[in-house]
Amino acid sequence: MDLKKLTSTLLSSDSIKGLSSLTGASKGEVSNVLTEALPALLNGANGQAKDESTAGSFATALAEHAKDDTGNLASFLGKVDLGDGAKIIGHLLGSDKDSLTKTVAKKTGVSSSKAGNILSAAAPL
Repeated sequence: MDLKKLTSTLLSSDSIKGLSSLTGASKGEVSNVLTEALPALLNGANGQAKDESTAGSFATALAEHAKDDTGNLASFLGKVDLGDGAKIIGHLLGSDKDSLTKTVAKKTGVSSSKAGNILSAAAPL
């Protein structure tokens, strides 16, 4: 996993604009939520990869999404399934999902619902 590429893709102006349109959040809200949540999401991914009981299913899930073409972010984000994204966030964060969402919402000044939607929309990226 190329963390620099992942981070630059998630925080790119195209991603921010697309996620803003998809979720109804402002570009600033999207950027703030992603910036605040990114370390926890990366830690969650690292934990999934290192845990023998979850590494296989995590690798399978990554392989399924590796086929997604993110070259045209507007097109990609137009097809994002928020339910699937919520499942991804749930796998990455486990029982900490609701806590992180509430913490991110509080720190960024957005509602927990909006923060959750932003994270769910960004997860497949």
